[in-house]
Amino acid sequence: MTNRAPHPNHDRGLEFDLSTIMSRRSLGVFLSAGGAAAALAACTPGGSPNAGPSTSSAASATAAGTGTPAATGPAAAASPSPTLTRAIAECGVEIPKETAGPFPADGSNGPNLLEASGVVRRDIASSFGAGTAKAEGVPLTFTLTLLDNAKGCVPLAGAAVYAWHCDREGRYSMYDSELANENYLRGVQEADANGQATFTSVFPGAYSGRWPHIHFEVFESMSNATAAGQVLAVSQIALTKAACDDVYATPGYEESLRNMGRTTLQSDSVFRSDGGIYQLATMTGSAAAGYTAGLNVTI
Repeated sequence: MTNRAPHPNHDRGLEFDLSTIMSRRSLGVFLSAGGAAAALAACTPGGSPNAGPSTSSAASATAAGTGTPAATGPAAAASPSPTLTRAIAECGVEIPKETAGPFPADGSNGPNLLEASGVVRRDIASSFGAGTAKAEGVPLTFTLTLLDNAKGCVPLAGAAVYAWHCDREGRYSMYDSELANENYLRGVQEADANGQATFTSVFPGAYSGRWPHIHFEVFESMSNATAAGQVLAVSQIALTKAACDDVYATPGYEESLRNMGRTTLQSDSVFRSDGGIYQLATMTGSAAAGYTAGLNVTI
């Protein structure tokens, strides 16, 4: 568990968003008959970690990228997304714990975006607040399915996910000198009744020394997302080579194409211990139409 110094009181920020967007919810366990079915569905794979989804999964995954607004809370029991990676038999394997990296903007290393009003959002491609920039690139929608390992992999409804990643040039908002006043490609979502949190973004680039990835932190609930000691997991999503090769052949990703040729999952400083087997997303789509990605996160 990551420990942090408590954040000072503030008038606005994530707590302000919560009070105006949704009522406070406790971290409930999804135990009804319908919930059990959803839990099993959420764990059903489209194949092995390196394989693509089935035809039915691909069709549903494409539908997931249509821009339909996500459910705003765990009470909304939408059908679980099938773009997932890990089988029910593997649910007992917890997601590997990784570094948040040098650019988290969570208060642990410099600025704290989690205190900003507007950080709770599904679409993270654009900056919010005082920021005005929008990240360019191939569209990407990614879904994390949070599962409670201690309770037989039932969905962690009501948990919160903070996700962030670099832009197609390999830069991180709020840290790169050119993006010091921007905060795009960062946001928080609450997991729905199926334990799923979905973000719409752009496909990240590959910078020197790292395999293409997305950072995320999981909190017990939205209301304590900025509280000390409430981080349940810190990890990263690895993107598939096939999707990266496809995207990086398009204009704007030229530097990523060069960097990709010098890095493998086995040589990456984060994923090399097991080749990213438990962090490799299931992906479907194309550079022309955009990609969707999914990953089961067992905690």
